[in-house]
Amino acid sequence: MRITSATGASLRGLNVVVTGGAGFIGNEVCRQLVSAGANVTAIDNLVNGKMDNLADLRGSAFSFHQADIRDVDRMSELLRSRDLVLHLACLGVRHSIHAPIENHDVNATATLRLLELARGNEVGRFVYVSSSEVYGTAQTAPMSEQHPLWPMTVYGAAKLAGERYTDAYWRTYRYPTTVVRPFNAFGPRSHHECDSGEVIPKFLLRALCGSPLLVHGDGRQTRDFTFVADTAAGIIACATSPHTLGETINLGSGREISINDLANAVAAVVGSGDLSIEHGPDRPGDVRRLLADVSKARTLVGFQAQVGIEEGMRRLLNWYRSLDVPLTTLLAQERPVNWVGSR
Repeated sequence: MRITSATGASLRGLNVVVTGGAGFIGNEVCRQLVSAGANVTAIDNLVNGKMDNLADLRGSAFSFHQADIRDVDRMSELLRSRDLVLHLACLGVRHSIHAPIENHDVNATATLRLLELARGNEVGRFVYVSSSEVYGTAQTAPMSEQHPLWPMTVYGAAKLAGERYTDAYWRTYRYPTTVVRPFNAFGPRSHHECDSGEVIPKFLLRALCGSPLLVHGDGRQTRDFTFVADTAAGIIACATSPHTLGETINLGSGREISINDLANAVAAVVGSGDLSIEHGPDRPGDVRRLLADVSKARTLVGFQAQVGIEEGMRRLLNWYRSLDVPLTTLLAQERPVNWVGSR
């Protein structure tokens, strides 16, 4: 097995598969891997991912395949002769509220199938990218990897099932695996649209278009937001370190902010002091508090988030302003209540 360290040198020539490679975090992972010299195969069915996210990735070190991770024959073919699988493909938390069976099928059952395919194809290592949603609401904070696991949605439960399958392959077969739990990521190419839409891009687009910021519930919920470049770097570091075999590792900023305070911070970044804030219905299964303890990631791979939330929002703001698409067109893709009905 050629994966020996979390250094850039260890990635050169490494053959890596990234499922969900056209997605928000996945495309940033692909970009950083290619930059470090890896040969990257991105796989995505483009339900949530976008080809535009990969437009700047070209050359012999990168390839894209449109495929569904539930297609066993196709995935078996794409996993042959690979050193590493980074499994990010999933359907999101709001999707699970209106389509729980499909959500579990993609996030849990397909993960088990991928593990078996990876082991059967002698892939060197399998890294499962989970979610802080497996914790549910913080009972103690900051939340270490030993915090109780009480997911509040089918998404969180399905991601936890995927974790358990991944860990079982390490314990039962000694197949090299790692589980990574990112907290809330944000940044360029993040989702604002349909049931994938997240709060920071939705807030920023609304602010840029002069629309009220919509806060669900009382707004006292807190989140630990991490800039996507930091999240991707942490995933790669955990995936390429010998110290993380068989481990489960949090990735976050170690700082929390309430949604009410986030709305005010967005208004300040945009420079719109007169923006109004409206409160909408509570989201079903909404977690009240998330705050990562990242001491394990810091100890094992030297992880430390580099970009603060204000700077990260400025970078996302500048990215939106650089697009050729009118911001009002993007805002029209947003669904204020995005957990009801189909996408």
